[in-house]
Amino acid sequence: MPHTTILDQGLTVITERMPDVRSVSIGFWVGTGSVDEAPAQSGASHFLEHLLFKGTPFRSARAIAEAVDAVGGDMNAFTTKEYTTFYMRLLADDQELGLDILSDIIWSPAFRPEEFESERQVILEEILMHADEPADLVHDLLAGALFPEHPLGREVLGEQATVAAMTVDDVAAFHAEHYRPANIVVAAAGQLDHDRVVEGLAARLADRSGGTAPARVAPTTPPLPRAVLSRSTEQIHLAVASAAPDRDDEDRHAMAIVEHVLGGGMSSRLFQSIREERGLAYSVYAYRMGFQGAGALAVYAGTSPANATEVLDLIQAEFERIAASGLTTEEMESARGHIRGAMALGLEDSGARMSRIGHSQVIHGRVLSLDEIEARLAGFTVDQINDVAARWLPSPRTVACVGPFDTDDELLKGLLTS
Repeated sequence: MPHTTILDQGLTVITERMPDVRSVSIGFWVGTGSVDEAPAQSGASHFLEHLLFKGTPFRSARAIAEAVDAVGGDMNAFTTKEYTTFYMRLLADDQELGLDILSDIIWSPAFRPEEFESERQVILEEILMHADEPADLVHDLLAGALFPEHPLGREVLGEQATVAAMTVDDVAAFHAEHYRPANIVVAAAGQLDHDRVVEGLAARLADRSGGTAPARVAPTTPPLPRAVLSRSTEQIHLAVASAAPDRDDEDRHAMAIVEHVLGGGMSSRLFQSIREERGLAYSVYAYRMGFQGAGALAVYAGTSPANATEVLDLIQAEFERIAASGLTTEEMESARGHIRGAMALGLEDSGARMSRIGHSQVIHGRVLSLDEIEARLAGFTVDQINDVAARWLPSPRTVACVGPFDTDDELLKGLLTS
């Protein structure tokens, strides 16, 4: 079971001991992401993710990289819409080095002007690279249509214009506002001692204190029905979404079962009907988005222009079929077994354990035990699952398409009316 301590400075520390491993994974989970940026700040969280690895007054970027490489460790970071994470995995004997480096980059970034400018160029290239990946771009297009006029609809990377306009002072001010102890969870898992981790973090915090989770407002503008982006691609990339429970709604547990049956694995309805039976796509899958005050259940498929209308019709029909008729008992049991197995198999290394407890703590404020999750999954009847599907899936759906379209293209007209 995880152990949790909240330091006097406001920092939350959560650890899980794994006595049979030789590693330790440590992550700083900052409760701020792209949703917390003003329009002119779009991309600030992601910019910080890059800049914090560029060094501190005490360590250069090269010194950080050499120190981690010298002990065989891994260090990385990622930015999402609601949080930003910096993490390291290394041998348990090197735990103090991990705490040293992560604490240093989180609390004392240097923001050297020359490094700021070089990293700006890296991020601008990353934005261009992302635009060249239609299978990724369609998900951003979908989010923009689901959450118009809301920061959830903006790209995590930011826009070229906003990234190009940011100054060192802008990003430093964003860091000073959000990178405060009470807005950060430190999660660690592996061969460790909770009290030792707490003591190490408290000593490295010094006089830093305060902070709060960002205030957020749920989307109020209705989703757009369609979003289309013309790109010179070989495939048409489709994403279809319906409203779904937000990150805190109890219906989310039942919707996880619906998601799996819809498109969560090789036995799912859409994988079988679109790929296995008809050979219309190589990649087809379902996924859920759960945010504070908003959620969606989405399906992605990449297919040739000749098959796009048929694939979209099959996806729409499956949404409607589950909404009207629900799942079978056999499908529910298979989905439950898959979720249980995937959850257990995904927790066999310290990095996965750290991610589970860190994500749960920063998003939900607590970590459900595996027994609690098991009990929730086992407690559903098929009628309860189908009630959840019937409440959510009939809602108007949003379709996003990226492909080689012309404004008078008959294919595009078909997709827009499908």
